[in-house]
Amino acid sequence: MNLRKISQLILTLFLFTQLINAQIGSIITGKSYIENYKDLAIKEMLRSGVPASITLAQGMLESDNGNSRLAKKANNHFGIKCHKNWTGPKIYHDDDTRGECFRKYKSVYESFQDHSDFLMSSSRYSFLFELDMTDYKGWAKGLKKAGYATSVTYAEMLIRIIEENELHQYDLKGASEAGNQKILKAQKDKSSGNLAGREVLLRNRVKYIIVKPEDNFRSLQEEFDLLPYEIFKYNDLARDQELKAGQVLYLQPKRNRAEAGNAIHTVKEGETMLQISQMYAVKPEKLYYKNLMYPGQDIKPGTKISLRKKHHGVKPEIEKIKRSKPLKESDDSELRFEFDK
Repeated sequence: MNLRKISQLILTLFLFTQLINAQIGSIITGKSYIENYKDLAIKEMLRSGVPASITLAQGMLESDNGNSRLAKKANNHFGIKCHKNWTGPKIYHDDDTRGECFRKYKSVYESFQDHSDFLMSSSRYSFLFELDMTDYKGWAKGLKKAGYATSVTYAEMLIRIIEENELHQYDLKGASEAGNQKILKAQKDKSSGNLAGREVLLRNRVKYIIVKPEDNFRSLQEEFDLLPYEIFKYNDLARDQELKAGQVLYLQPKRNRAEAGNAIHTVKEGETMLQISQMYAVKPEKLYYKNLMYPGQDIKPGTKISLRKKHHGVKPEIEKIKRSKPLKESDDSELRFEFDK
């Protein structure tokens, strides 16, 4: 072999080695993912109430630690598809079928926000926000129970990721920051004399106010020292819903049943279960449960709604059919549950 061929071989080996090293260096480890996004997860926890550990663990699992094509090309860490209501940037990627449409974000934090908003806006996951923000096991098991993923070991996978990487520390940090914010706000209000200057009423041992024309979500959050998600959560409101003067707005979680003396409500024309829930400060999911109904089921005028005790009997046949069907992505879900490798 002459000198020229040896030089070419050495150059080829060198370039190949550089390429391999570059590829290895571009792979994001779980440790790097956590370091990069832990502060965003805590920030999102304070905004939405979703535990930072859950956001991080789901992001790590769904995006393969940020190494998936969707994560790298579109900042999409949870595989959220476009669907009809998406008007933002898009990316096309092979998933269940070829060239499916996925959402594209300007930043990773936008992906985190969209994921939290999905959980907050879907009635399927509303019970999760009754859990403590630091209860990562309850959240993991609740996500599986609500049908977030088809894998039977989904909860165990999330819990393992959280515990192996000690992600729970970020839940505790977020909860501590939330507490500090409330203390500082209370101290500031006390020193300035800026205390809530309106009547706070009580229904079913739950505090509430009557909305004034000048009120908005932000002003009420500041006035009553609530986290951004709490008003929506306590009143079962959609994120895009507007406040109306005269509206009842609860400042605490509603109860599981009505107070003594309110056993039955007779439905009037045009009333919904959510309206009845607000009338008696009872969680809507508890009303459906007590009356052997499925969420969203229509109620007819004259129907007797039990407010305290569960009816005897079985749920409607449509509920059995609904439960027997496997959960699909199109069934009230915008998320995919596998890595896109």
